[in-house]
Amino acid sequence: MANGFVRKAVLAAVMAGASALAQAQQPLKIGFLNTFTGAVAVPGEEQYNGFMLAVEQRGGKLGGVPVQVLKEDDQFKPEVATQAVQKLIERDEVPVIVGITGSNVMMAVAKPITEKGVFLISTNSGPSPLAGAGCSPNFFSTSWQNDNIAEVVGQYASDKGYKKVVLMTANFQGGKDLLEGFKRFYNGEVLDEVYTPLNQLDFSSELTQLASQKPDAVYAFYPGGMAVSFVRQYQLAGLLDTIPLLSSGIFELPMLRALKDSALGAYGGHFWGPDIDNEANKQFVKAYEEKYGVIPSTWAAQAYDAAQLLDSAIAKVKGNVADKDAFRAALKEADFDSVRGDFKFNTNHFPIQDFSMYEVIKDDQGRYTVRTAATPMKAHKDAYYKQCPMS
Repeated sequence: MANGFVRKAVLAAVMAGASALAQAQQPLKIGFLNTFTGAVAVPGEEQYNGFMLAVEQRGGKLGGVPVQVLKEDDQFKPEVATQAVQKLIERDEVPVIVGITGSNVMMAVAKPITEKGVFLISTNSGPSPLAGAGCSPNFFSTSWQNDNIAEVVGQYASDKGYKKVVLMTANFQGGKDLLEGFKRFYNGEVLDEVYTPLNQLDFSSELTQLASQKPDAVYAFYPGGMAVSFVRQYQLAGLLDTIPLLSSGIFELPMLRALKDSALGAYGGHFWGPDIDNEANKQFVKAYEEKYGVIPSTWAAQAYDAAQLLDSAIAKVKGNVADKDAFRAALKEADFDSVRGDFKFNTNHFPIQDFSMYEVIKDDQGRYTVRTAATPMKAHKDAYYKQCPMS
C-alpha cells in the first residue's frame, strides 16, 4: 500500500512537471499590425521582413522564449485596424502589439491598445499627440516622432541658403506633422503649403502651380505608392533639374528601385542609412541582403530594432511579460545594439538619436541606394516630450 502511494506521488509529480514544462514552452504571442494591401503596402511588408529577420536569427525566439507572430492587415484604414486590435487583444490575448505605418491608424488604435494594458511598439508611425500630452507608459517607438525627419531637412535647407520653398504632403496627421517639423527649423520663406487628398496619385495640377511659383526648393512627403507617383511626375514635368526636391521618407530603398534615375541626386532626411558604420548595422545589412536579395530600407531597420528591443526586455524579465512594471522598465532600458548606433528613450518613450541627410546614388553594383551626406542633428529630441507627464 505504501509502495502504491509512493508510485502515485511520483506519477503526480512527473505529470505536474510535464504540465509545467508544456506551459513554459507555450509561445509568447505578439501581434504584428500593419498595412499589407493597397498603395501603402510596401512599408508594412518591409517592417514585417525586418522584424521577422531578427526573430529567425534567434531561432524563432525573443529573449530566449518561443514567439508566435500574428500578422494582421489594417489596410491603412482606422476602422479595419480597430477590428484587428479587438481580435488580437480579446481573442488572441496578445500582451504586445508591434507595427503600424499610418498615423491615421495609430491615432485610432493607440489608446484602445495601451489602456487595455497591452504594450504597443511602433515601428513607424510617431504622431505628435503620442509624443506629448497623449503619451502612454505602455507605448514605445523604435522609429521617430513624425516631425523629426522633416526637422533635419528644414535645418539642411537653411544651411544650404534656400530662401523660398513650397511644402507639399497628403492631408493626414503624419503629413501635417512633417510640414510643421520642417518649418520649425527652416528660417526662409514658405511660399505655399499644399495638402492633397490621401491616396491621390495625379499631381499634374499641383505641379503646374508649383512651377509658376519658382521656389528655390520643394519639400514633399508622400507615403508608399503616392511617393513613386509624385516623384515620377515631378521629374516628367522637368522640375527635378531646376528645383531641388527635398523629402523625408520618399527616398526609401524600395521606392528607389521603382524610381531609378529619376531620383538620383535628390536628398532625404532620416535617422538611418545602410552605410552607418557600426558592427550591428553591418551585420543587419548583410543578413537582410542575403535573405531578401535587396538592400534593407529604413522601415526594415526600425522594425529589426523593435525585435531587438523586445529580445532584450523579454530576457530581462525571464519571459514573464505579465509583470507589466518589470517589463516596462526593461523596455525603457533599451539594452541592445541598435543598427543606428547610440539609442536611448526620452521620457516620452521616443528615441533620442542622430538625424542625417542622405543623397540618392548608385552603388558600385549599380544598385540605387543612399549615402550619408551630412548629420545636422546629434542626439536630437522631439519637440513634444516636455508636454508628456511621464518622467
